[in-house]
Amino acid sequence: MIQPQTHLNVADNSGARELMCIRIIGASNRRYAHIGDVIVAVIKDAVPNMPLERSEVVRAVIVRTCKELKRDNGMIIRYDDNAAVVIDQEGNPKGTRVFGAIARELRQFNFTK
Repeated sequence: MIQPQTHLNVADNSGARELMCIRIIGASNRRYAHIGDVIVAVIKDAVPNMPLERSEVVRAVIVRTCKELKRDNGMIIRYDDNAAVVIDQEGNPKGTRVFGAIARELRQFNFTK
């Protein structure tokens, strides 16, 4: 469960290392975001000499959460960290590689790239 002020790791090579969620895209009064949800975040830590800089506002899709996710077949999935991938306005990732485990549920939300 991701809410505003939550710090997330970045699971791609876009240049950002850590994000802080500032808004959840969707309904106006949603409290938590889960895997596959798009958030607005600010970059808290970035790699030097990369296109993304610290304190830049970006969109990101959540790919891992510490809160468990229950699948239809009864399997429960839980990750060790909260992580997101930085995307552009069209939903394409800004980085070229994605690191770590990615939930299969993202395919249902058309984040296949």
